[in-house]
Amino acid sequence: MDISALEDYKLERYVTDIMLDIGVPAHLKGYHYLREAIVLSGKNMEVVSSVTKLLYPTVAKRFKTTDQKVERAIRNAIEVSWERGNEETFERMFGYSASSGKMRPTNSEYIARIADKVRLDVKAM
Repeated sequence: MDISALEDYKLERYVTDIMLDIGVPAHLKGYHYLREAIVLSGKNMEVVSSVTKLLYPTVAKRFKTTDQKVERAIRNAIEVSWERGNEETFERMFGYSASSGKMRPTNSEYIARIADKVRLDVKAM
């Protein structure tokens, strides 16, 4: 199955499940921005190669805010999940976690990895 064939709400629900499993707190603004960025990236991986010129402005426009606020909120959500999230899920998805002493993934690495997982999982359905 192609990701574009999946209904938007099902895709959003699937991404939400992954984010909650990783430990992204739902009360943060960055949670909503991050989910939108992952869904957009899942549909079109090209946007990940240009997060500052394509992805952040698209998300900012959707939420009526600025790209800088989107970037900062996503970074904060990733930092919080990295420090407090499910280490086993991080190990499985990224190959490392905070407990291994490595630095957290960058915004674009984090988004790209989850978007890629979503695309592969949808193809396997």
